[in-house]
Amino acid sequence: MTATTKGPAARATEPGPILELDDLGVVFATETGEVPAVKGVSLTVRPGETLALVGESGSGKSTIALAAMGLLAGNARATGSAVIDGTQIVGAGENGLAALRGKTVSMVFQEPATALDPLTRIGKQIAEVIRNHREVSAKDAAAEAVDLLRRVGIPDPDKRARAYPFQLSGGQRQRVVIAMAIANEPSLLIADEPTTALDVTVQAEILDLLRRLAVETGTGVLLVTHNMGVVADFADRVAVMYHGEIVETGPVEDVLLRPAHDYTRRLLAAVPRLSVAGAADGGPGRTAAASPARAHRPAADTAADTAADPAAPPAGPGGPEDGPVVELRDISVVFGRGKAAVRALDGVSFRVGAAQTLGLVGESGSGKSTAARVALGLIPPTSGTVTLFGADLGRTRARARRALRAGIGVVLQDPVASLDARMTVGECIAEPLRIHRRELSAKDRQAKVAAVLDRVRLPREAARRAPRELSGGQRQRVSLARALVLEPRLLVADEPTSALDVSVQEAVLEVITELQGELGFACLFVSHDLAVVQHFAQRVVVMRAGRIEEQGPTGTTLLHPETDYTRRLLAAVPVPDPVVQRGRRAERLATLAAGRTEAQA
Repeated sequence: MTATTKGPAARATEPGPILELDDLGVVFATETGEVPAVKGVSLTVRPGETLALVGESGSGKSTIALAAMGLLAGNARATGSAVIDGTQIVGAGENGLAALRGKTVSMVFQEPATALDPLTRIGKQIAEVIRNHREVSAKDAAAEAVDLLRRVGIPDPDKRARAYPFQLSGGQRQRVVIAMAIANEPSLLIADEPTTALDVTVQAEILDLLRRLAVETGTGVLLVTHNMGVVADFADRVAVMYHGEIVETGPVEDVLLRPAHDYTRRLLAAVPRLSVAGAADGGPGRTAAASPARAHRPAADTAADTAADPAAPPAGPGGPEDGPVVELRDISVVFGRGKAAVRALDGVSFRVGAAQTLGLVGESGSGKSTAARVALGLIPPTSGTVTLFGADLGRTRARARRALRAGIGVVLQDPVASLDARMTVGECIAEPLRIHRRELSAKDRQAKVAAVLDRVRLPREAARRAPRELSGGQRQRVSLARALVLEPRLLVADEPTSALDVSVQEAVLEVITELQGELGFACLFVSHDLAVVQHFAQRVVVMRAGRIEEQGPTGTTLLHPETDYTRRLLAAVPVPDPVVQRGRRAERLATLAAGRTEAQA
């Protein structure tokens, strides 16, 4: 099911494939019987070529990637053939596979937090990968580790090499994982959502790096992703999966611009498209009326949308209900002391009104998540004032602060880490009720769990299942149900859809928007996906290096940005049209080159 290779991967005499799957099948043994996850998949990846594997959550994309590496779980059985650089993976012994992994083939996993050793310094982990496959001294490996960190865009790489994973942001940890994967210049790189945790500018830099690696070293890339903009920007060919089978494959322009299968057309229709004033994005994009996330958006805070001073109270008749749900005023946060002090936030002010959604955007390390944690009361500010539901958190005692937190729901980026694997789904959702609503009986708690499962469009039977038995999108809906079970006045969502495929992402955002219209909660939405923020939030705050670059109504700020930084962010967003995206990439690279030349002059 291969198609003619296009672009730089084409050769006068094409070499043989670095990866070849032939009639690959994967079946998982469960208590209720065998469950087929992959059915008769055949595909190839040639040196220097990028094949993108796309599809919804649970379609079998990641299972194919794991099968190709020989990393399937113990209850999985693979059939057919998977050959990497002449080595048969299906049925191979662990010793042979260990020599292959990290040298001939490397993998970039979706969750950097689980791929890195929390007790080992970053530089040492990269050096270990180098020394496992090459005869180099510890000193040379350490120096090469620093150089790799520099190549993947880690600032101050000498210092970061001595850091532990928890001391880096999510995007920086993902870059470390990519540095480890390319350390030995493998012939095949399997990238499972490699840019999911990255902001748009770093994502563009990583794609440039991987593209350069493929061209210079002839590395083949199997890219597993749900981001159609990344596919348009990076892939030569595309294979679309549905229920464990490949339903369409071909050159990237054919699949994205002229899809033949109904499922591919539905998948592309769900992609949120960024609207940029005066620039085409490969499609008309979604207007406010056309976007499902905005079609149900409440209009209760229109006055706040147009307020000149974001810290001023909204127009209205007065009273406590008309004040902001949460407000940060002139907030600064400094971690550490003396020379080691790091200023994470510097003079940050914003507010979120009832039934309003405020988007926090910016690069990795810009302070978005820190600002959200300050709003939650989890990080005390060094200076400034945090007001939650009208109460000054700095003057609130512990018991009163706990009562205030009962009015907050939190949805985190990684539902695997935020849901207790030892609990059932029902127990995870009911836990906030046990903590904050002790007067409820077990029967009442079960009724509330069932009701909130209905609200997030999950079957009630899911309450008896373990989180690991659900797909990524289903787990994120469980996290949303847990956040909303107390019917909060404020929902803080930190990258809630970044790990989800486009159709599931659309469904989750629809659920949040409908429930916001029903319950009237305020939403602080932290994201690096500017297209999602444009379609979902009424106001947006653009952050950079702990400061606010600009803020205002989403339509004005993202369509007519005032600062060069915001314009660079918008220019780095990939669009799901390969032809248009090539032009945007060339324009972005030319702008960056001109900026470097000007800086040198």
